[in-house]
Amino acid sequence: MLIRAVTDLLDKTSKPASESGGYRRLRIFSGTVPTPAGEEQFDHWLEQAYLMVEESDGSDKDKRRRIMESLKGPALELIKAIRLSEADVSADKCLEALESAFGLAESGDDLYFSFRLLQQQPGEKLSDFLRRLERALAKVVQRGGLLAKDMDRARVDQLLKGAVNADLMLLQLRLRERKANPPMFLELLKEIRKEEEYEASKVKLKQSVHTVHAKVQAEHKQTEIQNLRAGLKK
Repeated sequence: MLIRAVTDLLDKTSKPASESGGYRRLRIFSGTVPTPAGEEQFDHWLEQAYLMVEESDGSDKDKRRRIMESLKGPALELIKAIRLSEADVSADKCLEALESAFGLAESGDDLYFSFRLLQQQPGEKLSDFLRRLERALAKVVQRGGLLAKDMDRARVDQLLKGAVNADLMLLQLRLRERKANPPMFLELLKEIRKEEEYEASKVKLKQSVHTVHAKVQAEHKQTEIQNLRAGLKK
């Protein structure tokens, strides 16, 4: 038992950070045009890379390494060149450089127009939609399509407009009444996640009650059958 415990511990500690970080490995992106078969389109790859940086555990160094492991060709050469001048460049800066090199050269106005068209996707949680909005909104401000002081209002406006699958939750959060004094991103994200956890707990409780009720009904029915059988034997 002692040998098995030590072996399990060594297996866990020897796992690479990409497996222990709790986030799936990024697919390959090279920056080659047209996109080779088997590679990820840049927009989708960038979306997954930003999610990895935001959601996964580990140091910024680990996240940068995971980004570089998913790159090859011109994209990898770009990050290597950046690291020559800044060895400890952050994972966020790596993604910004890749976006500047391989993303669409859209103006701030174009990005703001695209931002105003974003909608919640089927099955997408409201908190995930908010994170997606925030990434798009940050690009708008970065390109000069919106002033930073107007971010909170624009974020809430588009959340109310684009959240097509969360009407009840939006009512609970009273966001329409708070548009004059909208919450900041982190505050809003915290409120939404708290509401999502509450809704999930209600669903779980409802399922448990339903299971117990079904079990009681089955036991009651079984008792009735046994009583009928006993009566027939008399």
